[in-house]
Amino acid sequence: MSEQKSKTVLHHYLTFKLGEEMFAIDVSQVREILDVTTITKVPRAPEFMRGVINVRGSVVPVVDLRLKFGLSASERTKDTRIVVMEITLDGSLSIIGTLADAVHNVMDIDPTAIEPPPKVGARWNTAFIRGIGKHNDEFIIILNVDRIFSAEELALVRPEGTTVEENRAQTAA
Repeated sequence: MSEQKSKTVLHHYLTFKLGEEMFAIDVSQVREILDVTTITKVPRAPEFMRGVINVRGSVVPVVDLRLKFGLSASERTKDTRIVVMEITLDGSLSIIGTLADAVHNVMDIDPTAIEPPPKVGARWNTAFIRGIGKHNDEFIIILNVDRIFSAEELALVRPEGTTVEENRAQTAA
């Protein structure tokens, strides 16, 4: 029998900062990175939802992960970006934007270098965390963006494929 050396498949992650912490999301979920533009407020939206933006004719909700994670609100700087990503909510694909204090780069992380989130003493809700990676002696919190938001939290924003009137009826219900 011959032994075959298995190749490690690296995963690609977009890294970004929220405060002093480095986070990462799977690059396959990233649609684009935008400069901050005018964000239109949505009445009665959760505090972490900053509003909506127009991305080539589509309404895209913009959320502040800092608020969702219990930190102070993001302050806009020259480095602030909106990361537009695809998430799965209740089995449906949704597009959202999230504010990032700074976007760094795309990096490859070996899955064997990713550890599960700690069960105790975690600053973040571990349900939101896919794992903790390490790169050049820096810890990177790898997010599971599909678990951060619920469909109910984002229900105030018009889902793709519905009319404004349908969305208003759903919101009023």
